[in-house]
Amino acid sequence: MNSNSKRKHILSVASSIVKTHGAEKLTLEAVAKEAGISKGGLLYHFPNKQALINAMVEEATNNFFADIHDRATNAANEAGKWSRAYLETTLADIKEANGISTALIASLFTNPDLLAKLQSEYSTWQKQIENDGIDPVRSTIVRLAVDGLWFSEIFGVGNLNKELREKVIRYLINMTE
Repeated sequence: MNSNSKRKHILSVASSIVKTHGAEKLTLEAVAKEAGISKGGLLYHFPNKQALINAMVEEATNNFFADIHDRATNAANEAGKWSRAYLETTLADIKEANGISTALIASLFTNPDLLAKLQSEYSTWQKQIENDGIDPVRSTIVRLAVDGLWFSEIFGVGNLNKELREKVIRYLINMTE
């Protein structure tokens, strides 16, 4: 396994620990053990826990926004493409429960300042959503509703039953067309 794939494996393991055991269980020892490497091997890639969490946030944010960009770029329907891409990417992240959600939880648990990059990215995407070829109020409502669904599911508050959830998602998609 090359250095880059080892690094990705470590980040995936760290994300899995946050997802299955909670952010408080994210330790360098736990990650090394779960990744099947020595603590020294882990420290070669990430000199401390904060560096690991920073990398989790950066990797998840980059992947999340790259997925939005790819979906929007490849959209068949120009109007509403950024809103739909945001909706689809967020729903995929919720389903996988492995990307930006776990990185955010880890960063919030240890260092709220890590959200600065995400805030900057959101600003950029909000501008694209507002200039999406549909009413900017409607596209913003879709983004905010998706954020609400996402936070509801990652924090387990106010979860919807499957039927209602699917109806809400279909309604949001219709709002972007």
